[in-house]
Amino acid sequence: MIKNMLKSKLLKAAAFFSLCFLMPAQSMAATGAANLKSSDFVGVSFWVISMALVAATAFFFLEIQRVSPKWKTSLTISGLVTLVAATHYFYMRDVWVATGETPTVFRYIDWLITVPLLMVEFFIILSAVTKVPAGVFWRLIIGTLVMLIGGYLGEAGVISAMLGFIVGMAGWAYIIFEIYGGEASKINASSATPAVQVAFKTMRNIVLIGWSIYPIGYFLGYLTGAPAANSANMLNVVYNIADVINKIAFGVIIWKCAVSESDKA
Repeated sequence: MIKNMLKSKLLKAAAFFSLCFLMPAQSMAATGAANLKSSDFVGVSFWVISMALVAATAFFFLEIQRVSPKWKTSLTISGLVTLVAATHYFYMRDVWVATGETPTVFRYIDWLITVPLLMVEFFIILSAVTKVPAGVFWRLIIGTLVMLIGGYLGEAGVISAMLGFIVGMAGWAYIIFEIYGGEASKINASSATPAVQVAFKTMRNIVLIGWSIYPIGYFLGYLTGAPAANSANMLNVVYNIADVINKIAFGVIIWKCAVSESDKA
């Protein structure tokens, strides 16, 4: 009993300090907030999403104490994803409000950390119920890196926007193959519990459908030939919508699965 009480206090302390960690970034963005205009829909979207990510972080970390031990790692990763994203969104919204420029570097730093973590969730939830070969982990990570590096090189102008788009799409296609027809999918179908199977299938649908929003944003931002200002607006709005849907939704799916399994134990 004493051990459980200590765990509960530690988890609450972790959630508290995580939110304290976000406060300096929040304070640094205050100057940009003063310049936010009611007509700046993109800037407003940055603010709304950053607050949603903070709320999600607090929820996931506080809910860790509710689930059984085998699910704590998965839920912790969900909280880390929204924590990292929220921190970067404070900086991204400040860049946009102050300059009107796309915060490409901050966005890709965020994705370089959070997207691999989301891919790791597939490996973690399967590992909670069965033995999973390390190859599954590495294939998901490699596909993720190819997708992100291709996209960044295209957006940063290192390679042509079209070539970056093609490389990024190839990485995404590789991930989709692994979770729909590869070893990860087969392990889920043969060895996972019903709750894990539902979570896995829902998560991979997000990768297929939810993540399709990103290439749409890339296309609208770089490949339509529209004026630069209009392209930047569309790019950031679409990316922001995709981030809030995909990052929070992933965590909610993990939380639902973890709670369902834990309540039955």
